Amino acid sequence: ARAQWHTSRVSVLIRDAIDDDVRSLRDVYRRASLSNESDREILLQHPQSLEYVVPQAAQSRCRVALADSRALIGFATTTGGSDLLELEDLFVDPAWMRRGVGRSLIDDVIIYARSVGITRVEVDGNPHALSFYRDVGFKVDATVTTEFGFGYRLHLDAGTYELRGDAVRLASDG
Repeated sequence: ARAQWHTSRVSVLIRDAIDDDVRSLRDVYRRASLSNESDREILLQHPQSLEYVVPQAAQSRCRVALADSRALIGFATTTGGSDLLELEDLFVDPAWMRRGVGRSLIDDVIIYARSVGITRVEVDGNPHALSFYRDVGFKVDATVTTEFGFGYRLHLDAGTYELRGDAVRLASDG
């Protein structure tokens, strides 16, 4: 399944990840991880943390965002059960940040959640990502301990999340 989003800044095609995407997924993961100055030093001290591991779980779903050039510019990975999706990864190439790519990936996650009857999306977010998550509608549930400090446990209600215009049209197209 493919979805096309046109934000005010960029046109994004979202599709399922394929085996040929692994190298690009790893590159985006590393660049995005190192883009936050406050995380860079600790991550470089632990290079294994910069290695993207392709999810192997049967219930994992990885969706990639492609620019008009068909370059992979972001991705979202979820795992889930019957009523909850866990957002495992949400990474956007630093050159494409703040242009609607992350929001398009969240829209795609919500469209999928609704299509399979899932009502809630949860994530452990880094402090520097908190404003993004809040801007798209996530609510903070708790502070959590992470490998390198602390983060936030957040949730988003799939039923009340407001899709953008393009996402609404695509969701109704099925």
